[in-house]
Amino acid sequence: MDPVTYQYYRPASRITIFAHLFGLLALILMLVWLLHYREGVNLFSYYPNQIFNVHPLLMFLGMIFLSGQALMAYKTVRADRKVQKAAHLLLHLAAICLGFVGIHAAFKYHDRRNLRHMYSFHSWIGIAIICLYILQWLVGLCMYMLPYTRKETRAMNLPWHISGGRAIFYMTIVAALTGLMQKITLMQLQLFSGESLLINFLAIFILLFGISVDISVALARYA
Repeated sequence: MDPVTYQYYRPASRITIFAHLFGLLALILMLVWLLHYREGVNLFSYYPNQIFNVHPLLMFLGMIFLSGQALMAYKTVRADRKVQKAAHLLLHLAAICLGFVGIHAAFKYHDRRNLRHMYSFHSWIGIAIICLYILQWLVGLCMYMLPYTRKETRAMNLPWHISGGRAIFYMTIVAALTGLMQKITLMQLQLFSGESLLINFLAIFILLFGISVDISVALARYA
């Protein structure tokens, strides 16, 4: 590894450690919130709140945590390029699958409670994300995994693919934070209550996860 490559790869790898730490802390707080404060998680439950709780859990696990892992796997993990591409593609596919189930849980909850669908900014950006995510995945599959695309075409579209992927990842962070704040408002939690503080810290760790993933990927581009 030449000195310039090593100069950027070393901090990128260190920041990746922080990204995993923030992601795991966010997951732990998410589970504490849903299991301790919000009645648990069950897509097939008779209780609507347990159905809804599937939504934030799977959206975080899929569209944020696995999405971040997919970005870091391609840019910060030392492996054969084909292995990197396969891991990148499969992690994004798993994120899409979890995202579909998470969105289904939200719609099922609204049906159980006779609530309107798609009335908030959070829901609008959520649907936009899943559509753009699928489009980005399909373009990536056709452009970089199938052996029919010319190298010149791949090289020309690579900056757009990278920028689009990072933009979608930013959008998932925005969707998560707006969703959490919307939930606090709807639940009318008391200021500085245990649950409201937990949700605030959950939002902070999700944001820090997103920032650390993006920084590690950005630095790794120079490695």
